[in-house]
Amino acid sequence: MVHLVNGWCAEMRKASARTAGIDEVTKRPGSGTVPREKLIRDGRRTMEIGFIGLGNMGQPMARRLIEAGHTLVIYDTRNDAVAPLVALGAQVASSPQDVADRVETVMASLPEPHIVAKVATGEGGVIHGKKVKRFIDLSTTGSGAAVEIAAALAKRNIAQIDSPVSGGVAGAVKGTLAVMVSGPQADIDLVKDALSVFGTVFVVGNKPGMAQTMKLANNILSATALAATSEAIVMGVKAGLDPAIMVDVINAGSGRNTASTGKFPNAILPRSFDAGFATALMLKDVRLCLAEAKALGVPDEVMSAVAAQWETANREIGGDKDFTTIIQPIERRAGVVVGKAK
Repeated sequence: MVHLVNGWCAEMRKASARTAGIDEVTKRPGSGTVPREKLIRDGRRTMEIGFIGLGNMGQPMARRLIEAGHTLVIYDTRNDAVAPLVALGAQVASSPQDVADRVETVMASLPEPHIVAKVATGEGGVIHGKKVKRFIDLSTTGSGAAVEIAAALAKRNIAQIDSPVSGGVAGAVKGTLAVMVSGPQADIDLVKDALSVFGTVFVVGNKPGMAQTMKLANNILSATALAATSEAIVMGVKAGLDPAIMVDVINAGSGRNTASTGKFPNAILPRSFDAGFATALMLKDVRLCLAEAKALGVPDEVMSAVAAQWETANREIGGDKDFTTIIQPIERRAGVVVGKAK
């Protein structure tokens, strides 16, 4: 965990240099910290916020913060991810530590628990910032990682707020995510308005990791729905049923779920496989949930069966492919194809 993103920092310093004129956005010469004043917009308090990780989810969430009137200091390893937000007025930092040197509240949206740990507590990480008071993790890391990171940050008097989100890229763009939050209530109260920009905020507890457990419970259900619906539709097609009619019937009946209402009509039946979430990331969440269940000593027979399906999709189709491709190994074994390209 000690060796952070030394390569990232050099790359981002170049990006920072290219955007040296950004301070004009805040009507302030030089390149010091962002303004301290708090504003009120649409009944919400606006804040100075650091945002690390501008991927499929982070990019639209950061954009929504800017559009809501918040002042952002951003960091990502990719220049192309930074540029659109710079155009909207965000300031670029050279490292996670640089972000934490300039703002009291730092958010992160990152793909893997070990990356979150490095960004939060590693060399050049948030933990070494001079100004930061709270770290908000929007990622899915599992409760174990959240507890460890929170303990490390607490030694520097930095509060951790777990705040994983659910609702996909479309929800991040529209601001309709489910935002699950746990942590110190006083800190949650300070940032709740900012988090509400992403969607509906649910405070689920005050202990580190509680929101992560909530997120894993949600995601195993989502993963199960997609895997089970794929098997059911493939079975019907093998028997001669029209998959589009099957989806209509399921959505009018008790089998309705997030896969049948969204992923099948939008990404699987038209064979576009573009729901916007990678198989490897869903498998990561499923593995985390299964590990959590085992650690708690609760039954996990269904979870284990679902995990096996996702392991197969990851192995045979590829972790970088869209997670709706989970149906493809099932189709191959059945000798059918569901839907057709438009």
